[in-house]
Amino acid sequence: MKKPIFLMAVVLFLAMVAITFAANPKPVFKVGQEVYVCNCGEKCDCYTISKKAGKCVCGEEMVKAKVTAVEKGKVTLQGDGWEKPRTFLTDAKFACACGPQCDCDTISQKPGKCVCGKEMAPVKK
Repeated sequence: MKKPIFLMAVVLFLAMVAITFAANPKPVFKVGQEVYVCNCGEKCDCYTISKKAGKCVCGEEMVKAKVTAVEKGKVTLQGDGWEKPRTFLTDAKFACACGPQCDCDTISQKPGKCVCGKEMAPVKK
């Protein structure tokens, strides 16, 4: 009697974990990859990053940048016209809420609209 209940609890737990990750997928960045980022400058606190062009959550047009380094919780990017690379946080507080079919992978530290126009949703930790 205890074995079926235990197995059902394990299956439910794994299903909840899968749903959580499907609802807020975390983008994976690779050196050399091109992404679009907020261009507010070094004092930018939204750290918006997307795989597609659009507007940052602060309303500015995003610019293309290349990933030059990947570390835990951050990426270093070099954009056209930037004097030096900038570091962006990847442990986002908000992510595009389009669901599993989302292909823009927009993340940010501040709420606002995703590049596809949907509201960003808080990332479940």
